[in-house]
Amino acid sequence: MKIKKLLALILAGAMTATLLVGCGDNSNDGQSSSNNNETQQSDAGTTTPSDTGSNDGGSAASGDVVTINVTRNTFNLATPDSAQVQKVQDAINDYIKDKINVQIVLTDIGSGEYIEKSNLALANNEINLFWTASWESTIGTNDLVPAGAVYDITDLLPGTPLYESMDAGQWEATKYNGKNYFIPVYKDNVEGYDIIARKEIADKYGWDLSTVKTLADLEPMLADAKAEGLKYPYLTQKTAMFYRWYIDSFDFFTADAKSNWVAVDRATDTVVDVVLTDEYKEFCTLMGKWADAGYISEDDVTKVTGDTTTQSQDWAFTWWTDLPVNDEAESRYGQEVVLSPYTSRWAHSTSALGSCYCVTSNSTPEQAQACIDFMGLLYTDTKLADIYTFGIEGEDFNYDANGHVEQTDNGKYNHSMWESASATVVSPMYNQPDGFGDLYKDFNGGAKTSSAAGFRFDKSPVDAQYTACQNVFDTYGFTLENGGYPESGVAAAIEEYQAALDEAGYQDVLAEFSKQYEDWKANK
Repeated sequence: MKIKKLLALILAGAMTATLLVGCGDNSNDGQSSSNNNETQQSDAGTTTPSDTGSNDGGSAASGDVVTINVTRNTFNLATPDSAQVQKVQDAINDYIKDKINVQIVLTDIGSGEYIEKSNLALANNEINLFWTASWESTIGTNDLVPAGAVYDITDLLPGTPLYESMDAGQWEATKYNGKNYFIPVYKDNVEGYDIIARKEIADKYGWDLSTVKTLADLEPMLADAKAEGLKYPYLTQKTAMFYRWYIDSFDFFTADAKSNWVAVDRATDTVVDVVLTDEYKEFCTLMGKWADAGYISEDDVTKVTGDTTTQSQDWAFTWWTDLPVNDEAESRYGQEVVLSPYTSRWAHSTSALGSCYCVTSNSTPEQAQACIDFMGLLYTDTKLADIYTFGIEGEDFNYDANGHVEQTDNGKYNHSMWESASATVVSPMYNQPDGFGDLYKDFNGGAKTSSAAGFRFDKSPVDAQYTACQNVFDTYGFTLENGGYPESGVAAAIEEYQAALDEAGYQDVLAEFSKQYEDWKANK
């Protein structure tokens, strides 16, 4: 595919992306369209139970039941099954009715549509509690606080089962401007990455992933995968991977691949222009070389691949976020895999926000308290956590003789612990050990701590330039990092990329980053 054609496709995708709409503050009336029992839109990929009930912000303190709208992303299924999500909602409400004065309206949205549809629902005040992450676009943690879209829950947390469900350090690590806006999922709350391969292919060719010390060491194995006729010898999962593979060299404290043009250089503890580093040129050149050799498919650069491509037999290698029990990869990918750590694990400013929930600012105080009550039960009650994560026992999953979960793979309801509830309360999978939660505590405690941990950038002084630079990344950076330029054209493309960034105001952004970071270091 010609580069111009690739760029045109990417630009078209960028133009159709929905931008986050501010959701007001904590003082409004908290009513949504579902509060008035209006029929919610039900497109493919979204479940919208019709029996929404009343969501009028009734007083939990008075004993009245408060209904909250809960929205979450579905990663393991391309399209959620609305009837099954309704069953899960009903099972949850039946289970919690005698425990807390809360009922929920549960909405599942397929990951391919989550950003767009969540933005629309936020703009229409249709959500009280929803899932997000530091790495999500437009509805990520770094977007929501500046937009005033999230509720300050600082004063609601102390003394609650939710607060006591994890150590105080988790709440401190996830603060913004000294306040709590997010409820972290207690999981692998440090960040590191592994190389992963399908075991069937690795065994056939005798690959030893432990010998891979640099990405270039994969090349003989990728040649085998290409000869095997696999469509995706190296599957990027339509992800700009410099941000992940080079985490040992840089702290990408924005936690956003679209902003990976700025980082703290770990060697010098200073903010640098990443695009001009030797490491960036090295990586993009390698990706161009791999694409030339047929190891990377244009499907990744044009974003044809999806979150379920890893469940196919079409790939050999991809990346994996390191976990305390990496067997979860097999349940998520639906096949045996082998993996090897590639980077160290790091604790940094947003590592504990890789999966979290927030209360929307359009919620009334009663609704906000109901969200805290529901999350407190979700994070401390195994039965509720299992229903919320795995669905209906006997339909979506079963327990084995050890009380571990075996999913039925019926394609109707399928979530993972990491985007659902605390690792200390969700039942382990059939291939995971007892003491699952303790493994996560040890895993988090064994990470390196970044020199930039605790720093959060305030982009408001350069907001327009920052956004413009992210748009430039969509055109150049994403393409470079997914092999969209031939090896021979990478150096020139990087020059064009930097020039386009500068035209968008990058030097203003870089100067502001540097000033804020140096000020933070001087005062910490």
